[in-house]
Amino acid sequence: MSGIEPDIEAFRDAALRCPLPPAIELIGEKWSFLILRGAFNGLQHFEQFQAGLGIARNILSDRLSKLVAGEILDRAPDPDDGRKVLYRLTDKGEALLPVVVALRQWGEDWGHGCGDIELADARDGQRIERVRVTAHDGRPLSLKDLMWVDRRTGASMRRHEMEGVEL
Repeated sequence: MSGIEPDIEAFRDAALRCPLPPAIELIGEKWSFLILRGAFNGLQHFEQFQAGLGIARNILSDRLSKLVAGEILDRAPDPDDGRKVLYRLTDKGEALLPVVVALRQWGEDWGHGCGDIELADARDGQRIERVRVTAHDGRPLSLKDLMWVDRRTGASMRRHEMEGVEL
């Protein structure tokens, strides 16, 4: 077992620097994802989000503030009505599209089945492909095909090297 211990230590070290926990902290809550879904579908005003999601005003205000602070949404005065505020996706927010689509597809497959509405390509109306992990050459990859590589040292670890090791 002593041959595995340095890898476990590296795994723990890398886990502490992993970008997943802070990302989940920002967008991993139900209402945040539903606000994102609304923004992807054109909702821009507080009242639209509230009516479209059925969310309490205080919760909506809190989540919108968090998404603005995280630079997922931009908050700006509505040029058509100075009394209103527009919430729009930033480039950082738009970059979450594959995450939201993948989660929706996962939910269709494993959770609640397909809804009546499907995502399609606006150019030709054809259903979009499944979101998947691909290699640099476009090959689809599964979990068994992946490994972690330390950018600083070049050291790598495959999942099978971790099997049976308790953290």
